[in-house]
Amino acid sequence: MALKPFQFKQFKIAHDRSTHKVGTDAVLLGSWVNILETDKLLLDIGTGSGVIALMLAQRTKEQVHIDALDILDADVQQARYNVANSPWPQKIDVRCCRAQTYFPERQYDLIVSNPPYFEKSLLPPEQKRSAARHGEALSFPELLTCASRLMSPSGRFAVILPHAEGLRFIRLAAETTLFPSRQTAFRSRRHKPIERLLLEFCRQQGEVETSELTLYDHSNNWTDGYRLLTKDFYLKADN
Repeated sequence: MALKPFQFKQFKIAHDRSTHKVGTDAVLLGSWVNILETDKLLLDIGTGSGVIALMLAQRTKEQVHIDALDILDADVQQARYNVANSPWPQKIDVRCCRAQTYFPERQYDLIVSNPPYFEKSLLPPEQKRSAARHGEALSFPELLTCASRLMSPSGRFAVILPHAEGLRFIRLAAETTLFPSRQTAFRSRRHKPIERLLLEFCRQQGEVETSELTLYDHSNNWTDGYRLLTKDFYLKADN
């Protein structure tokens, strides 16, 4: 059976040919990252189906431009299809390119990435999945080096990672003089351990804005906090 497109409020995502399907991580990051009035040029590293780039397009003004990178041709083609069939085809350019070899003329006000993270785990059998989800394609130090090079002096860099990997990422970021400015701990239920860290970095070291977010309440319904965060995207968030 063919995988149906994922329907959001203002756009839909075909993800039958992309390496990774639409999931909670991407929706969290696309909903959570700060959008500032000064943000004019945005970058999505490892765009996959293009879902985060399209979420950013929905959240930003008409004059904002978004570049989206991926190294896998199937993902690039699917992201281009999704962009072309969205309300914002002129705002997003999808490029088949490694971040390590990407040298644009301008730096970015905001960079986002749902990056490879299982760097020390056993590789899954499918090679495409391995390349997209492991440090073979883009290691943490490489990602941080690229983000630091591509960020404007006042730019920001946002990622979502599992808890342990997120703590390690913070330590590595300091080596490239990137420091957390926002940090949200995400868990599926209140009695569960922290499962993800949403992290936003800048070049200035200072006080970190911290918060927590839980997906389900005791009745297995979405919490008010999660509904509020995703209300502009999920159809279900209004129910």
